[in-house]
Amino acid sequence: MKKQISFWAIMILMSSSAWACPVCERNQPKLLRGWTHGAGPDGGFDYFIVIAMVIIAVISLILTLRWIIRPGEKNTHHIKRYILNQEGYESEK
Repeated sequence: MKKQISFWAIMILMSSSAWACPVCERNQPKLLRGWTHGAGPDGGFDYFIVIAMVIIAVISLILTLRWIIRPGEKNTHHIKRYILNQEGYESEK
């Protein structure tokens, strides 16, 4: 229990340092105020790049979770079946 409390305390402290300071917040565009440090995007193309990265990351996350939860390899000749059967065969000897 003590380890969990320490872990969450560290995570909260680390996340609070990620928020923007007052100077950075003032220099950011309205859309990103208070979220990050440094200068904001310079133009419309920068927003396009960020939006494209977010879309790719979300799609990757969804597909990763989908294939981890339900792999869908039901074919009896799949390579995984060969490896599993081979290991079982060797352990019976």
